[in-house]
Parts: sequence; C-alpha cells; structure tokens
Amino acid sequence: MSTLDANSWKALADAYAFLGNSLLRPMSQTADAGLDASFWSVFPDFESEDVAHAIDSLALWAESRRGEARDAVVTDVSVEYTALFVGPPSPLAPPWETMNRREGATVGFGEPTFQMREVLRGLGLEAAGPSNQYEDHLGLELLCLSEMCRRRAWALDMAATAREVAARGESVDGLSRELSGEEVAAYLDEHPLGWVGALEDKVEAARPDGYYVRLLTLARSLMERHKALLG
Repeated sequence: MSTLDANSWKALADAYAFLGNSLLRPMSQTADAGLDASFWSVFPDFESEDVAHAIDSLALWAESRRGEARDAVVTDVSVEYTALFVGPPSPLAPPWETMNRREGATVGFGEPTFQMREVLRGLGLEAAGPSNQYEDHLGLELLCLSEMCRRRAWALDMAATAREVAARGESVDGLSRELSGEEVAAYLDEHPLGWVGALEDKVEAARPDGYYVRLLTLARSLMERHKALLG
C-alpha cells in the first residue's frame, strides 16, 4: 500500500529530474548545483538511511572541492563524465540499458531501446533535443520517471479536487485519475531500477573517487526507497 501523497510525488519528480539531467549531459552543459554542500543539505532523503548516506557522501565530496575554483571543478567533473559515458575511444561505463542488461553487449541499441520508446510514446513524449541519445539512456529513463511522478502527483491532486467537487454535488468529468502507483512500480522494476546497479558497478571500477559513482548510488538508493514506499 503506497504511503506517498501528492507532495511526496512532487518531491520525487524534482529529485529524479535533477538526477536525470545530471546524467544526460556533462556538468558544463547543465546545472552545477551538485558542487554545493548546501544543495545536498536540503536534498530530501525520504526517511531512508541509504538515501541519507548517499546524500552525505555527495555533500562531503562537494565540501572537499570547495576551496578550488568553481570553473576548474566543473571542468574536472565534465571530463569525468566524458570518460565514463561518452569516450573516445569508447565509454568506460556505457549509460544505456541495452549495454547493461546483458554481459558482453557491445551495441548500444536493442530491445530496451524499443521498449523505452514505447513507454515514452505512451506518455505522449519522445526523446529529442541536443543530447541525441537512445531512449534507454539512464538520464532519459530517470527523466521519464520524473514525468510519471509529476503525473501521479497531479492525479492525486485531481482526486482530492474531484472529492471536493462531488461533495458539492457538481460534475467531476475531466478530473479522473491518470497514472497509478502500480504502473510506476512496474516501470521501476522493468527499466531503471532493474539495471542501474550494473552501471554503478562499472563507474565505481573506473572512477571510485569521482562524482558520478556517488550520484548513481543516490539514484539507486532513491529508486529502492521509492519502490519500498509503493509496497
């Protein structure tokens, strides 16, 4: 039984949006808030020790770089991103589901790509923009999850509104529920939560002291907590 209210879903949507955007492009092309320990001090832990530990690790990392020029740290993190997720010659930790679901996979386009394309299409979305990534890129999967959470929050808000409207004896047409918690739980299992650990292991092997292994630990811990809250 889910214990998440509309505000919790909104907080999850914001958290996944930050993580998705952070993994979709290097820090030089997106927000650099992760360099500030103060940012992590207010990042929600959803009452999870594992999530809180991951946040603390990121805060300590940020604090350790505080004395350096910000532009230099952004450059260092962006270089780390490129080595891990882009290359050349090839990424140390390919960020696509296709290449993490099956040991030894060398092609970044496969069945998970088609599955994610259908998931996005079902939400009225498509992968577009300057990133030009396959649909099963972890950043896109997290952004998709963010949108699901946003819609779930909307559904709960609309359900509350519908109850108020019905209590007044007025029509509730157009206020029906749009996305269920069960659908979100199924998506978690079938896509990002099902393979993020494999990517985390590759990043830890390649850059054990870097920013992105900490970010992926947070993403995994957050999704695990989310799934537990969904029951």
